[in-house]
Amino acid sequence: MNRVVITGMGLWSCLGTNLDAVRDALYQGTSGIIYSPERKEAGYRSALVGNVPAVDLKPFLHRKFRNTMPEAAQYAYMATRQALEQARLDEEYLTQHEVGIIYGNDSVVEATMVGLDKFRAARDTVACGSGAIFQSMNSTVSMNLACLFHLRGINLTTASACSSGSQSIGLASLLIRDGLQECVVCGGAEENNLYGIAAFDGIQAFSIREDDPTRASRPFDRSRDGLVPSGGAATLILESYDHAVRRGAPILAEVVGWGFSGNGDHISNPNVEGPARSLLNCLRNSGVQLRDIGYINAHATSTLIGDQREAEAIAQVFGDYRVPVTSTKSQTGHEMWMAGASEVIYSILMMKNDFIAGNINFEAPDDVTAALNIIPETRNVHFDQFLSNSFGFGGTNSTLIIKNA
Repeated sequence: MNRVVITGMGLWSCLGTNLDAVRDALYQGTSGIIYSPERKEAGYRSALVGNVPAVDLKPFLHRKFRNTMPEAAQYAYMATRQALEQARLDEEYLTQHEVGIIYGNDSVVEATMVGLDKFRAARDTVACGSGAIFQSMNSTVSMNLACLFHLRGINLTTASACSSGSQSIGLASLLIRDGLQECVVCGGAEENNLYGIAAFDGIQAFSIREDDPTRASRPFDRSRDGLVPSGGAATLILESYDHAVRRGAPILAEVVGWGFSGNGDHISNPNVEGPARSLLNCLRNSGVQLRDIGYINAHATSTLIGDQREAEAIAQVFGDYRVPVTSTKSQTGHEMWMAGASEVIYSILMMKNDFIAGNINFEAPDDVTAALNIIPETRNVHFDQFLSNSFGFGGTNSTLIIKNA
């Protein structure tokens, strides 16, 4: 089987819009969470949200291309430009070789709503506009990026809720290992507009600590009261080791294992067995020993039950090995369909720069999360392998193990 390496990364995040800015924000324990008066006025129970910068595509793309791109695709375009540049994949190379794309996305709420509102108001489908169909499909990110960057390999969208970004990396790694693709663009994107997660707010899953936004996202902390939504995009370039060496590409890290599972249980309340099986499957697939894992980037979103179930799963699998654990969602909030990809990049940035970003706002565990070795403040430490968890609605679980190059 082929070894699978990562040669490029790009981010558009509430922590920054380039790798250096995000690395510094992680190290400094900066929060990207703000209070949005617009959301409160619109009727949100929680007006907290990640402060993701808007994208201006005019310097890069003609209007005819922008017309088919909703918010998530715009974020993904900017992240992918960065990743391709770092991987030294230019337009000439992409047009002459078979490069694929597998990208995570699981909603296009605003674009769908806007198109249908125009139709209802005019009572004429033409009013939707020529770009509406392409903007409103779940596959909008992968289809837009494939056309814009001339990607002629596999063209696929992973839609598995909050594990979508992680699943894209796992699937791409399988194709490369089996020799079906030599290079795949993968990642995850999440719209961050007023409408994308209104229904999510409606089930009272969000923190209402509105008087102190930067302290609202509190994974594993006993006083957590819900997650904080965020968005953006994260792109990684995966290649076979031989392909990367042949191109003279920079090799940043290696994907050594992927595990996945389904809970087969409640649609929104997680259990312990499903996540634990995802971790075990990943460890078996990688051949890595428990004590070779130097860090876990947990899925933990700052919900009461979700954090407890993951803590139980990690403790069950790792036993008496007190592996350092944090959730970067303490700084970013929950980036949804993007999170499984962005958290791999966040962890690689830590690994390459010898630190673990602290689980900010963690003051004390509850009776269940006390089982974990949670790092509350940034720690200068070297590690060569990490594990990243991503779990989603419907009981979809994905776990990745990444090794330093």
